[in-house]
Amino acid sequence: MSNKLKIKLSVANRVYPLTISPSQEEGLRMAAQQINNLIKKFEQNYSVQDKQDALAMCALQIASSKKQESLDEKNILNDMEVKISELIKSFDQTD
Repeated sequence: MSNKLKIKLSVANRVYPLTISPSQEEGLRMAAQQINNLIKKFEQNYSVQDKQDALAMCALQIASSKKQESLDEKNILNDMEVKISELIKSFDQTD
C-alpha cells in the first residue's frame, strides 16, 4: 500500500477531498488558510460578494507576489554576479 493520506480542505466554503503524500499536508493546509484569509480580506475591504471574484483576486495577488519574488531573486543574483566579476577583475589586476 502506498503512503498516501486522505484529507479534506475547505476553500471558499467548499470542501475538497484530496489524496496526498504526508509531506504535502502542511503546505496544502497553509495554502488553503492563506486563500481563505485573503477571501475574507477582499470581502471586508472591497465589498466583494461573489466567491469567484474573490478567488480570482486571490489568484492574482498570490501569483503576482510569487512572480515579484522571482524577479527580486533574479535581480539579486544579477547584482551578485556583477560584484563577483568586479572582485575577480580587481584580483586579476593586482597580480
